[in-house]
Amino acid sequence: MHPREQWASHRPARTSPLQLRTEALGAEFFEAAGWERPQWYRSNERLLADYGDRVERRLHEWDARWWSPIIEAEHLAMRERAAMIDLSFFAIFDVTGDAALEAVQHLAVANVDKEPGRVIYTPLLDARGGFRADLTILRLDEQHFRIITGAADGARDLAWIRRHLPESARGRVTVTDLSSATSAIGLWGSRARDVIAVLTDEDVSAGGFGFGTARAVTLAGIPALMVRISYVGDLGWEIHVAAEHAVALWDALAEAGRAHGVVPAGAGVYGTTGRLEKAHRLMGAELAPDRDPVEAGLALPRVKSADFLGREAYLAVREREPAAVLCALVMDGPGAAEPRFPAGGEPILAPDGSPLRDARGRRSYVTSAGPAPSLGEHLLLAYLPPEVAVEGTQLAVEILAVRQPVRVLTVGRTAPFDPEHARMKG
Repeated sequence: MHPREQWASHRPARTSPLQLRTEALGAEFFEAAGWERPQWYRSNERLLADYGDRVERRLHEWDARWWSPIIEAEHLAMRERAAMIDLSFFAIFDVTGDAALEAVQHLAVANVDKEPGRVIYTPLLDARGGFRADLTILRLDEQHFRIITGAADGARDLAWIRRHLPESARGRVTVTDLSSATSAIGLWGSRARDVIAVLTDEDVSAGGFGFGTARAVTLAGIPALMVRISYVGDLGWEIHVAAEHAVALWDALAEAGRAHGVVPAGAGVYGTTGRLEKAHRLMGAELAPDRDPVEAGLALPRVKSADFLGREAYLAVREREPAAVLCALVMDGPGAAEPRFPAGGEPILAPDGSPLRDARGRRSYVTSAGPAPSLGEHLLLAYLPPEVAVEGTQLAVEILAVRQPVRVLTVGRTAPFDPEHARMKG
C-alpha cells in the first residue's frame, strides 16, 4: 500500500463550511480524522507554467501517486505573494474555570503563565518524558486558555488532556471541544499584511501586531480571533471565526487578495513543503513517545519552576548527551538515472550502505520528506547518531532498493529556509 493511500469508502464524513468554495476550485481532498482536507487545487494548474523548472518532476508513477506538482507551484506563489489555506479541520479546546492556569501549566512543558494575548508553542510529555502532543496554546484571559492542535491529533489530545488534569484542578476546570463550532483560515506570504489592512482599521503592522500574539479583530465586519503564528514560515495569521462566518471570511480574503495575487493553497503546502523548509516537527512523524525534547531540538533554554507532567524525565535528559539528533538532509545528486523520492520510513545509511544506529540501538530512517521549492531541493528529516549529525556529512537513503546520496543540511531546529525567521516575524 502506498504511504499516502486515501480511503475510498465512507466519505465524506466531516466537511468544512468552505467545502462548496474549495470544491469549486477543484480541490483534491485527503482525509484526516474524517475531515475532507484540500491537498491542492486544480484551479492552480495554470501556475505550473509560471514556475517551470522550479517545480520538481517525478518520473516514476509510484513517486507521483497521491502527489501533484501543483503543490509546489502553490508554495512558490505563497512565498512570492500570499496564499489562503482552509484550516477548518483544526481541533480546538477551551480550558476555563478558576483552576485553568493550574491545569494547563501542569500539562505543558512551556510556561503558559504569560499575559493574555500571548501564543505559546509547547509539547505535552508523558511521565517518561516522551512526546504525547505538540500544540499551540493561547492565553485569552487570566483563566481562559485555548488549545489548538491538528485534526489527526484532536481526539487523542483531548482524551490525554482530560485524563491528566491534576487532581487539585478536577471539578474546578472545564474542557470544551470547539472543533465543530469554529473554523480557521490561514493567510501567509509577503503580501498577507497588505490584504488584512484592507479589511480592518486595526494596526496590523509588525509593531502593532507582533509575532506570537493573538487578538480579537473585526475583519470585513466579521468578528475574528487573529493568531500571529506560522507553521509555513512566512508572514501572516491563522484567522479563527465561528463556523457560520467561514464562507464570508473566505470570500472577503479572496476579494481583497485578488489585487495582490493571492491563491488558495492546500495541506500539501501547509503540512509538507512549507513545514519542511522550516524543519518544523510533526506529531506522529518526528515526535513520538520514544523521542524526547532534547533529541528533537525542542528543549527550552530554561525549565519553568512550576511542576508539569514529565518534568523529572525532562530534567534528566537535559543533563546528558542525546542518543540521537534530529537533522534536515538534502538529496545530494541523483544517485540513479531516474531518481526516486522518499515518502517516509526509508532507512538512512552510511555511504557504504551500513545501517546507522544511535546509542539506544534505534535505526535512522526518514521521518518526513518532500520538496523544498524555495530552495530547489528535496528535503528529508531524520534522527541521526550525534557523530554524523554534522552539517555536510555525506550519507545515503535507500528507496525501493535504490541507494541515493544525501547530505546533512541543518542540525537541530535550524531551518533550511530563512533560518533567522525574518519573514514570519517581520
